[in-house]
Amino acid sequence: MHANAERVAKALRERGATGEIVELPEPAPTAQAAAEQLGCAVGAIANSLVFDADGAPLLVLTSGAHRVDTGRVAALVGARKVRRATPEFVRQATGQPIGGVAPLGHPAPIRTLVDVWLDKHDVVWAAGGHPHTVFPTSYEELVRITGGDPADVGVDE
Repeated sequence: MHANAERVAKALRERGATGEIVELPEPAPTAQAAAEQLGCAVGAIANSLVFDADGAPLLVLTSGAHRVDTGRVAALVGARKVRRATPEFVRQATGQPIGGVAPLGHPAPIRTLVDVWLDKHDVVWAAGGHPHTVFPTSYEELVRITGGDPADVGVDE
């Protein structure tokens, strides 16, 4: 198992999470790719998106079924501007590559918002620190293990 996935597995154990890391045969850099390999709804995939909120990292765990409204997120966290982070910013904040960012196992805690839409699914799948790894969890457990704040982060459609 990749070193990043090992760190995530350790963090899962330390937080008493029920799911374990699953290695996928193909990389799953998108919610659609993960859902296809797992045989689940795309909305059950928790995308780990890192944003630059006035220079600080912000992790938004959003349902793969919709896009993040950065204006709404900025208002929620009290930031002047929230924008998608660069790959370098993501790697520095999480120690993990885009396409495999896990909701935990980072070098330092990151403020986290957890999309309330994920609560529509009994099982939620999140990245395991590498594009080939994921783990199953629940919405409630995801909020608990990340210390995240439940939030409506999606674009109104």
